[in-house]
Amino acid sequence: MAYDVSLAKRVRTYLGQFPDLQLEEKKMFGGLAFIINQKMCVNVSGENLMCRFDPKQTEELAKTEGFQPMVMKGRVYEGYAYISPGGVRTELQLAQWIERCLAFNRTVASAEK
Repeated sequence: MAYDVSLAKRVRTYLGQFPDLQLEEKKMFGGLAFIINQKMCVNVSGENLMCRFDPKQTEELAKTEGFQPMVMKGRVYEGYAYISPGGVRTELQLAQWIERCLAFNRTVASAEK
């Protein structure tokens, strides 16, 4: 599946303002993942932004524009969601989602040891 190159550029630009982040881009989940400090943070999948956030925030975030739970093989993945284009239309909306993801990213251990 192709991913929205324009959305990926917006994510890259936003993350670029933080030179202390260890950032890697990797094709993953049928899109382009932005790996921060060796942990998947956000992903551009098709026209959507896939976010990884604190699962405790799911109920609150589910009320925001564009929120779609991440479901794979019939299973809902807590702490992950797709945000449709309407939910990241403005730079402020995009920044809010990325900031949520960055905040959670700081709290989880890396999969690599």
